[in-house]
Amino acid sequence: MIEDIKKDASERMDKSIEALKQSLSKVRTGRAHPSLLDHLTVDYYGSQVPISQVANISIEDSRTLAVTPWEKQMVQVIEKAIISSDLGLNPATAGMVMRIPLPPLTEETRRNLAKVVRNDGEAAKVAIRNIRRDANSDFKDLLKEKEISEDDERKAQDDIQRITDKHVADVDSIVTQKEAELMEV
Repeated sequence: MIEDIKKDASERMDKSIEALKQSLSKVRTGRAHPSLLDHLTVDYYGSQVPISQVANISIEDSRTLAVTPWEKQMVQVIEKAIISSDLGLNPATAGMVMRIPLPPLTEETRRNLAKVVRNDGEAAKVAIRNIRRDANSDFKDLLKEKEISEDDERKAQDDIQRITDKHVADVDSIVTQKEAELMEV
């Protein structure tokens, strides 16, 4: 019973960390990376699909992405999606290939992106602490129902705290690494 709750809490905390990593992959660091366009969708025969499902996205050089649609009519649709996105990118189209140069980040932009990274990290920590609270609540319920002793409950809460501390430390290291990546010129 206790082990199931701890295992569930740990898995949910792992998912929070994965969500943080996914969120931070969208924060650009000045280097070209295909994941920058992951969250953009285009209309493809009546349904919204990610650009990666209708085009090949590759890295041309450290500051340029190349997008090659698989169908000619998708060129304008993808170009429009990139321009209207919140990324501030302007693709240059030559036939079927779109080259997307990434403008260099200014110091101010880097600082603002670092704030966004810290806020995402804080949100992940809050989610992890909420999972800890839920697990501790489950332990209290088991104690009320006399399914576990007070000693078992105390030990389980200590274990959950250790798991929480480990995950919070992981979040801190991920955020620190991303901030260092951002401030790198």
